[in-house]
Amino acid sequence: MLSYCTSESDIKLLLSEITDLTLSEDGKLNFIQLVTKYGHTAEEYEVTTEDGYLLKVFHIPGNRSSILLTHGLATDADPYVIRGHGSLGIALADKGYNVWLLNNRGTKFSRRHTELDPDKDKKFWDFSFHEMGYYDLAATIDFVLNQTGEKKIFAIGHSQGASQFFALTSLRPEYNDKVKLFLALAPGVYFFNMPPLFRVIADAGPLLLELLKTLGIEELCRDRGALLNLIKTICTKGIVSYEVCVKGVIFPFFGYNPAGFELSFLRTLFGHAPSGFSRKCLKHFDQLYLRKKFSQFDYGDHENLSKYGLSNPPDYDLSKVTANVALMAGKNDTLILVNNLKLLKEMLPNVVHFEEIEETNHIDFVLSGEAYKYMFRSIFSLLQNYG
Repeated sequence: MLSYCTSESDIKLLLSEITDLTLSEDGKLNFIQLVTKYGHTAEEYEVTTEDGYLLKVFHIPGNRSSILLTHGLATDADPYVIRGHGSLGIALADKGYNVWLLNNRGTKFSRRHTELDPDKDKKFWDFSFHEMGYYDLAATIDFVLNQTGEKKIFAIGHSQGASQFFALTSLRPEYNDKVKLFLALAPGVYFFNMPPLFRVIADAGPLLLELLKTLGIEELCRDRGALLNLIKTICTKGIVSYEVCVKGVIFPFFGYNPAGFELSFLRTLFGHAPSGFSRKCLKHFDQLYLRKKFSQFDYGDHENLSKYGLSNPPDYDLSKVTANVALMAGKNDTLILVNNLKLLKEMLPNVVHFEEIEETNHIDFVLSGEAYKYMFRSIFSLLQNYG
């Protein structure tokens, strides 16, 4: 059993007793349909990585510089367009930028491999943000450059999407020269002095993740799995759903900001999220918290010696990230704390912009209905300055 979201009979029975998933019009539209609805055309490409993963890359054509967007854990390209003109991906297209959107391996759009079957081969799920950077992001940057003939592009990454950029550019420094400016939105790098809820979950992480491994669960949140559909159904039923799913789960973990996350949006959001990812992804982030370092995956002393020649995994050398970097922190973000981003700023050699954004939690950067009010102006200004 590789997938957490399996179709056990008891879950099916429970689902049958609940009314159908209630979605808005935009919650029912796919990526291409959403982009079309909001006045643009969209294209699909497939990029093959060095290690055989087949990635779907979306393209919203424009006549200005190319911008590559990378997403966070448990999401994909969809959140960058589900707010219509208030979404970052559509807003960039509205400004004429040539927008490209990566879907990392394991998401609902990139669940394919040249040799491995994600439903049968555990090896398919042997990846974290490390491979997403070293292989997925590298292959996609090269693909965009080859398609456009440009020598450099812009890149924007949210949370894990920024983690993978720093992994890539520290290990393959030549990719620094392929990026004009990288905008890191609440990047997941350092996890010091975390709030109590996070600490409780992260401290229990090794035990819980080992339990999943024992159960043979390597894929989390498979699209259209019965358990995931149950969660989506519960979270799209009105005010009770908002109290349970948003106030009870989302705000405590990601930070409080009801102004940008209205009740009606749930019926759009849960038509597109969450998206699949590997157990190893969670384990690597848990290791960052427990080790208090931005380091490569810890396989244990014996395997570390074989893989790295060291008993401990090496740190990512952030001094090699020489690309221009802009860091954006949310003051209400309880997952990626402002002080941890200040530490990251000191570790990077070329931070050209650092901004703390008022009343912004972790997911507001891509999901808030008010992001255009307090974030887009800075992003457009930076793109103009470095374009």
